[in-house]
Amino acid sequence: MSLLRVEGVSRSFGSVVAVKEVTMTVQPGELRAVIGPNGAGKTTFFNMISGFFPPTKGRIFFADHEITAMPSHRRVALGIARTFQITEIFPELTVRENLRIAVEVASKHRLSLWLSRENETRIEARVAALIELGGLSAKADRQVSELTHGAQRATEIMMALALEPRLLLLDEPTAGMGDDETYHIVRLVRRLHKDQKLAIVLVEHDMRVIFNLADRITVLAEGSALAEGTPDEIAKSEAVQAAYLGKVR
Repeated sequence: MSLLRVEGVSRSFGSVVAVKEVTMTVQPGELRAVIGPNGAGKTTFFNMISGFFPPTKGRIFFADHEITAMPSHRRVALGIARTFQITEIFPELTVRENLRIAVEVASKHRLSLWLSRENETRIEARVAALIELGGLSAKADRQVSELTHGAQRATEIMMALALEPRLLLLDEPTAGMGDDETYHIVRLVRRLHKDQKLAIVLVEHDMRVIFNLADRITVLAEGSALAEGTPDEIAKSEAVQAAYLGKVR
């Protein structure tokens, strides 16, 4: 049974067709990349999956629930979490405080005026586990605004993971990073995929990241699905090379 099934979705903005009849299936535990040149429709496609707006045409299913018109907060409750191109964190708070907010939201205690000792212990343990998993132990009590872009991104990814998703959507997780930061984010994504058995769909421009991480790749061009396959199949595709990659090997 597929985890995510996107059937012929399109999205128009007036006379502009941003995405045209794209179909994609993601299996539980799969790591799928969505690539394409600027203007290919990648972010619009992500926005439809995560519920920021519905498709003009087509249907979307998650774990056999139709979510085509479902708002984003209900998709989060079903198990879909997302990060953004521009890191979404609370910069004036510490890493620990950011993660605590996310854990409290996930546990539905965010608006509680009082927490039992048992719930407090459970929340603290979950925050500590996320800090360790994200490689953030040395930075846990530092204000996020003081951290490097890579550490901020790792914090955002851990905040998304705090929601206990079955599917994690990562929108350009290594954008604007140098080699060292990219390496650490790639290692983090690989840990989430392999150790947490998490299904991940990512949009990414860095082809080194794509070909080192993805199980399968979907290529968009001018809003349409140009190709789909394994990294090796995509690297060898003449259509993809002509439209986007150039000679990758």
